[in-house]
Amino acid sequence: MKRKIQHIAQKEVKPLDLICHRLPGKAAKIYPVSDVHLGSILHDKVGWENFCRRVEAEDAYVILGGDLINNNTRHAAGSPFEDYLRPREQKKLMVEMLTPIKNKILCAVSGNHEARTVKDTDQDIMGDIMCKLDLEDRYAEDVAFVKLQLGTRTNRDSSLVTYTMAVTHGSGGGIYTGATVNRNERFANTIEGIDALIVGHTHKGTVSKPKKIVVDSKNNKVTTKQLVVVSCTAWQHYGGYAARKMLLPSAESDAEQPQTLLLGCNKHGDKRITVVW
Repeated sequence: MKRKIQHIAQKEVKPLDLICHRLPGKAAKIYPVSDVHLGSILHDKVGWENFCRRVEAEDAYVILGGDLINNNTRHAAGSPFEDYLRPREQKKLMVEMLTPIKNKILCAVSGNHEARTVKDTDQDIMGDIMCKLDLEDRYAEDVAFVKLQLGTRTNRDSSLVTYTMAVTHGSGGGIYTGATVNRNERFANTIEGIDALIVGHTHKGTVSKPKKIVVDSKNNKVTTKQLVVVSCTAWQHYGGYAARKMLLPSAESDAEQPQTLLLGCNKHGDKRITVVW
């Protein structure tokens, strides 16, 4: 029997709201997904379809980090002729592919490719996708703040382990991977209390684990707190705009071994986030 998310529902996610879930069990598997670029001629169609089937079959959850569709408009950096589907068809197909796994989606944010339509027409494509999935209460346009509680509380002695994350699509260029890592870590350090930051946009596929110094004036202690900063891979092959701009090829998403966040505790009972792929 598949486990279900207990979502603490709210009508609308406003800026700086917290999206809260209670997940069964003492561990969880989460796939961070960004930069699918559905509709692009460079989109990894087979890999993405296989990944969606994988999520449907597994006891796992998904975070959506934007640029799910390519959405090349007339004023975009790319050409509309580089898409094999028109934007409305991209949106419709993405909804169809996410429908079987919609109850496993923890949150979603918009990307710069969806934002093209917001800028031109005030139509929020990512908002439309989440609304069609009946998950608008898990959608934050710019940055999603997520609280995940693992375990079940059956008596006074049992406790829930809490993880907090921030999810944003990201911005900025930079040819080298180091620029992405530096930018993401800098932003992570501005958010007090998170265990992880999930970012997309650059297609770099990196994981860094900076620590933050914490001064506890109440207990007269100075400690360090571990952060996990993930830059998502993309479901897109190299070429086109990236090649023309002489950007370096990056690791591509792999349906057989996707980026994975494993939430759990070590032997001492301390919470831990492990990233594998």
